[in-house]
Amino acid sequence: MRRRLGGFPDRRTGDNIAYAMEDIGLGAFSLFFTQCPSFLAHQKTLQQAKGQSNAQSLFHLQQIPSDNHIRQTLDPVPPETLFPCYDAVLASLRHAGSLAGWRTLQDQLLIALDGTWYYSSQKIHCPNCSGLEHKSGDKTYYHSAVTPVLVAPDREQAIPLRPEFITPQDGHTKQDCEIAAAKRWLEKNATQYAALGAILLGDDLYAHQPFCRRAVLHGFDFLFVCKPDSHPTLYHWVNLLQRPELGTLNTRVKVGAHFHTYAYRYANAVPLAEGQDALKVNWCEVTVTDHNGKVLYRNGWVTNLKITEQNVAALVAAGRARWKIENENNNTLKTKGYHLEHNFGHGKRHLSSLLAAMNILAFLYHTFLSLTDEHYRLIRVTLPSRKTFFDDLRALTRYMLFPNWAALMDFMMRGLEIGPYAKPP
Repeated sequence: MRRRLGGFPDRRTGDNIAYAMEDIGLGAFSLFFTQCPSFLAHQKTLQQAKGQSNAQSLFHLQQIPSDNHIRQTLDPVPPETLFPCYDAVLASLRHAGSLAGWRTLQDQLLIALDGTWYYSSQKIHCPNCSGLEHKSGDKTYYHSAVTPVLVAPDREQAIPLRPEFITPQDGHTKQDCEIAAAKRWLEKNATQYAALGAILLGDDLYAHQPFCRRAVLHGFDFLFVCKPDSHPTLYHWVNLLQRPELGTLNTRVKVGAHFHTYAYRYANAVPLAEGQDALKVNWCEVTVTDHNGKVLYRNGWVTNLKITEQNVAALVAAGRARWKIENENNNTLKTKGYHLEHNFGHGKRHLSSLLAAMNILAFLYHTFLSLTDEHYRLIRVTLPSRKTFFDDLRALTRYMLFPNWAALMDFMMRGLEIGPYAKPP
């Protein structure tokens, strides 16, 4: 990562280049990795008191730049310059075999797509902001992005992939939107991700002919939510079908002392929309009821994968895993310490999106550690919440010096009496 940050475009001249780009980039990233907006200020205080800081030992900063200098220097840097760091994590997980347990439906990975805001204001804005006009005449300026993640039905985590930022595009008069950004993401990343064997998941917004066709064209399979209100032609067609064209399957799953019933319906080669050139898709639906017959959940999906009695339950489970992009990714980034919607610095060009990319990358690194580092995993399992872990990390690095991350992890394990310091039973 230090090498990548050192390659950031640098437009400083003269006496303004006292700090290396590596230090500026790592200084910004350290705030997100420690979930501590005051990390650099604390480390300056520590350095004054003890002659050294954790910014040097843990993040390898040679000098600690000011927050304003970091913002000014990073503003011209597009977020795409960080994407090789995302790629390196995914490559490491693949080579270590850590993704084997994430594969489903004939050994495929699930990539969920969704858009999310990461900044909004009625005053501060830049040329890359989107705008929302209100009836009152006021206008909200905001930044948003499509944030793809790897998910799996039986995995709690979500693994972030390269995001695609929703921003005004050269040569376009219309405001950029989520579906247009998702199309750009397909074009830019199909070579890398489709080659892994991947199924795209998305909400009802994605279940329309142009995007479905484009997904298949770029080598992806798809499994998108399909609601009756937005797809009346498809549901009218399905509701006219009888066996054997309309398949059904009922299963019972024990939950506590009672059973839930899963009622599946599915059909192949039904039109997604009106017209002779309508795309033919395969459709499935599940209705979950409790022991009293109360409906607990109902949803439907469309896919290009053939649906059979043998795979309909697995397809539905994969489709339902889409919610993890909201619960385990977007909500975590916004409410579990990363403060994605906080204005860490807006700038006039790319600063807001670059800092968002760093924030998501920090979350990716934490996820990577939870999957691959036994000491990190033990500490996170032992402490009751993510907040407690990062509260401890902030306190320790504010008052104590550690020569490296291994020493910090060792200190925490010793205090918690876990790992090599666990007391014998």
